[in-house]
Amino acid sequence: MFMFLFLPELVRGQGERKMLLQPSSQIIADLLRQQKYQLIGSRKTAAVKKCHWLHAALTSNRFCYKNWYGIESHRCIQMTPTLACPNSCLHCWRVERGDPRVPSWREEDFLTYDDEKTIFEQAIKAQFRILSGYKSNPKVIKERYVEALHPKHFAISLAGEPTLYEKLGELIKLCRSKGFTTFLVTNGMYPERLVKLLDRAQPSQLYVSVNASSEEEFEALSRCSLADGWRRLMRSLELVREFKCPTVVRITLIKGVNDRESDVRGFAKLISIAEPWYVEVKGYM
Repeated sequence: MFMFLFLPELVRGQGERKMLLQPSSQIIADLLRQQKYQLIGSRKTAAVKKCHWLHAALTSNRFCYKNWYGIESHRCIQMTPTLACPNSCLHCWRVERGDPRVPSWREEDFLTYDDEKTIFEQAIKAQFRILSGYKSNPKVIKERYVEALHPKHFAISLAGEPTLYEKLGELIKLCRSKGFTTFLVTNGMYPERLVKLLDRAQPSQLYVSVNASSEEEFEALSRCSLADGWRRLMRSLELVREFKCPTVVRITLIKGVNDRESDVRGFAKLISIAEPWYVEVKGYM
């Protein structure tokens, strides 16, 4: 079901404004395409996007931080199986619930119901479309371009909350069967989905993103639509230590907001709950 909102549009030749009925999901799709998202799936609710580091790897032999983990930026597909997300983080730059350009928003309109094979195949096709523009670019390192045509990694972290895709486990297993590694980034709002991955399909590396050291701070920064979001995050952090794959707690710090000494102590407690292999600290720019 589509929701609709009215947008004024100047009709050529008539010199007058008319109000055209347009589905809000179409408005969101248009905004995402303007931001260079490649929308995939039968409902266009999954996406692939070129990463800055893919370009840097192809043109200047520079790689992102994941190179430390053995990931080659030019062979990495940055994607999400769903654009839906229960959070509306204060610092998030993506199109999200509460965006003034999209006054009507229903999260269920952005869930993906395609099977894992469809998402996998369309993600690779989208990556090839992205790469096609580099073939004749004189700045491109030819060896890197040839390698890029044989991607090896899915970074399931582009937008939305990937664990809302019900076939995520099947997608991860399919990637593995095709020789791909997978990095999964989650906000931890659906621990029950992590339990399923724990039992059936662990990614090559699991990230849980954290932006708050206390429940009060979480509510202010994440603006979660779930009443028990903090409890869910705590449960997800408890699950992290049960995964056999490498795990990461990724902390997003915002100057003057969540970087106080009390926050440091709070984040330390969260890290002690998760017992991750690694801790990554990102600065909000």
